[in-house]
Amino acid sequence: MAPCIYRKVALKATPPDREHVRMPSKEVVVRIVVLFLLILLCGFQTSLCAETGDQHAQAAARGLVGTAAPKLVLKTVDGQTIDLASYYGKKAVYLEFWATWCVPCREQMPHLKEVYQHAGPDLAVIAVDVGFDDTEADVLKYRQAMGLKMPIVFDDGSIGKAFHLRVTPQHVVIGRDGRVLFVGHEANAKLAAALLAARTSTASSSATIAASDVSDHDDPEHVANLTVPTLSGEPFHLDAHHGNGHPTVLVFLSPWCETYFAESRPALAASCKAVREQVATLSSDSQVRWLGIASGLWAGKDDLLAYQREHHVTMPLALDASGTLFRRFCVMHVPTLLIIDAQGHVVRRIEGVDPQLPDELKALAANQSAAR
Repeated sequence: MAPCIYRKVALKATPPDREHVRMPSKEVVVRIVVLFLLILLCGFQTSLCAETGDQHAQAAARGLVGTAAPKLVLKTVDGQTIDLASYYGKKAVYLEFWATWCVPCREQMPHLKEVYQHAGPDLAVIAVDVGFDDTEADVLKYRQAMGLKMPIVFDDGSIGKAFHLRVTPQHVVIGRDGRVLFVGHEANAKLAAALLAARTSTASSSATIAASDVSDHDDPEHVANLTVPTLSGEPFHLDAHHGNGHPTVLVFLSPWCETYFAESRPALAASCKAVREQVATLSSDSQVRWLGIASGLWAGKDDLLAYQREHHVTMPLALDASGTLFRRFCVMHVPTLLIIDAQGHVVRRIEGVDPQLPDELKALAANQSAAR
């Protein structure tokens, strides 16, 4: 959400004369009223204006802090393996989820370097690139530029799922007892206190979750009987029965792609805009069903509703707050479009704008209609 803006109003002080006091002009009165309303609005939205990242981290913390940490085996960008379960009961673990394109991640990177440098034998420090619109090449380039020495893991989505990834950076501290002690967004005193407490928590070897509990087993090329709740509250059914013989296009997006990446990755921002405009034109076709699926990374329901209003999006939208659908279909970049036939099979995956998409959809719809 955009920061609150207070409009300054300059009023000329007029000394009262003996007979009367000059009243403010109508224009000044209107300005005062507008200013008052803006102050009230920002007062109601203070937490949204100032602590968006913290709020996302708090949402991730709910249902995670105090629970047994996942038993995962991680693979670093250097090909090494890290068995998290082997640390539980022996040492604390500090995971920082980050991305090369993330401004606050870069700002907090010196803190991560310092923690790793002074970690000692009772704390494992691991940097986890979230894998969202990043590549391993980007990570290796950034590591070299920053002189990073700690183990770096490139996530395929499974680690983020296990630790309720909602924001970048997201700090996760696991105590020596193998339980999640802290989840946060800022590198502040709370994180420092959690890192200290994690090293002294009572050791236990039983605080684990089976790897099968945090992995996805669904076929990414078939939707089966998948139902997705939309912003309007209406369920969107992806199975063949509800499709009435029509193909479906899933549009994986991020509501902040066009704005946040405008300067740092202009080509990506332009791609997000171009796909949105192409989809706006094509989604009026009644022979094809459309569903926009927004990543929950750095986004909530209000952000998606604002995106819908600003761009007059008419297709149904769904917020993938937990990242389940992105992982389910192995989507790691936006914008990505999945074309699904009437039988529920993914027949095409497109990243960015494809000029052939309109003709391809017409042909697919015609073939499905002829088969009915």
